Amino acid sequence: MDKYILAIDAGTTSSRAIIFDRNGQSIGVSQYEFTQHFPKEGWVEHDAIEIWKTQLLAIKEVLKNNGINASQIHSMGITNQRETTILWDRKTGIPVHKAIVWQDRRTASLCQALEKEGKADLFYQKTGLLLDAYFSGTKIKWILDNNPKLRIQAEKGELAFGTVDSWLIWNLTEGKIHVTDVTNASRTLLFNIHTLEWDQELLDALDVPKALLPKVVSCSEKVGDVSRLFLKNSIPICGIAGDQQAALFGQMCIQTGDLKNTYGTGCFCIMNTGNKPVQSKNNMLTTIGYQINGEVYYALEGSVFIAGAAVQWLRDQLGIISSAPDIELLAETVENNGGITFITAMAGLGAPYWDPHATASIFGITRGTEKGHIARATLEAIAMRTKEIISAMQKDANITFKSLKVDGGGSTNNLLMQIQSNLLGVDVIRPKITETTALGAAFFAGLSSGYWPSIESLSNIWKVDKKFNPIQSEQSQKIIDNWDQCIKKVINS
Repeated sequence: MDKYILAIDAGTTSSRAIIFDRNGQSIGVSQYEFTQHFPKEGWVEHDAIEIWKTQLLAIKEVLKNNGINASQIHSMGITNQRETTILWDRKTGIPVHKAIVWQDRRTASLCQALEKEGKADLFYQKTGLLLDAYFSGTKIKWILDNNPKLRIQAEKGELAFGTVDSWLIWNLTEGKIHVTDVTNASRTLLFNIHTLEWDQELLDALDVPKALLPKVVSCSEKVGDVSRLFLKNSIPICGIAGDQQAALFGQMCIQTGDLKNTYGTGCFCIMNTGNKPVQSKNNMLTTIGYQINGEVYYALEGSVFIAGAAVQWLRDQLGIISSAPDIELLAETVENNGGITFITAMAGLGAPYWDPHATASIFGITRGTEKGHIARATLEAIAMRTKEIISAMQKDANITFKSLKVDGGGSTNNLLMQIQSNLLGVDVIRPKITETTALGAAFFAGLSSGYWPSIESLSNIWKVDKKFNPIQSEQSQKIIDNWDQCIKKVINS
């Protein structure tokens, strides 16, 4: 009987389940979108119960649709939207507040207050992170500060905190297992990336009770089994990693200096820096890339909060495209951007600016502006924000990159990839398997459960689909120059 690996990809907009075979090929995918809640300006929330229900549906559906029994699943790996914060009651398993999503900006003023208190360096030295509303720690503090009853419960150990990985594992094991992995822990502002422990000084600074926190494990080890209640057969859970770190491993960026960019809701660029953390002087994040076989590999990361989300905005708010892939065809109806520059700061600006108050702007609109110009400028914005991050990383790591590995939904857009290559002036390489986030989770699980014998065996699975070579033109330089002028106006406004 054939055996497979099941990967759970718990994203920002949907719950996905993907089955992989020994060749790393996806043989079945199931996906359910869930509701995005925007209760106030700058606030973004999810219903954690809905995340769990849609995820379970996706798991059951992908098995059923592909005629695979749960007994054929060798092990399960989980990857997830990071930083999104869920608090729930340990007895009932019911969340005590809506999940506060990584994009949520409600704690921006709290972060600024901590900065004024001189706490920024403390957090940076221990976590590699900047004080920004992006991360989980201030979100936990906000929930507890806004409900004194919850704070009392938290201090008594009656509540549990977790990112989406923890929440799903808790539910899949019927509340028996409360864990997270080092990559998700490293995005909380509460975890010391040097000692690999929850840090009491950081907990005190944010007034977060330690009793809330999950046990921290490596990315590739067995943590528990899925309850038979859900699938009739128990499946070992053997891999966990935050989505971007999973993509790093799925892309086989296992050498120092290897670099990948994921084009999803946001854009996330990560470079493997090896066994030693590199402290950024250019507002990049130092984070844990992955931990496997007792070895920790560090990474530099730059985050773009809005990438695919800008395309969704064109679809849902403006209605100029009916589906996300349509943007490529629309952008190709014009030869250039028609003088349009779109600064896509709908959720503030991440690296290297870290301006939570920046808002989006479209510059250069005239009577001659067409839908195609706006579509093209949107793709250029995604590529320019990535370029800014990679330029900063090059300075930090003292490395000149020769190529960029890409993945995520946006990487299937050939026009975007060509624009990216043109603006960077390097080859952009897309693998045959673009589901690299889920693949990374599968790799972590399969290594732990013995499905694959070694990391070397995984390197043979990774293959190139298409290489985009840079085309030098005056147009590319014009895009860069206009961008540099326009983004200054957004930051200074």
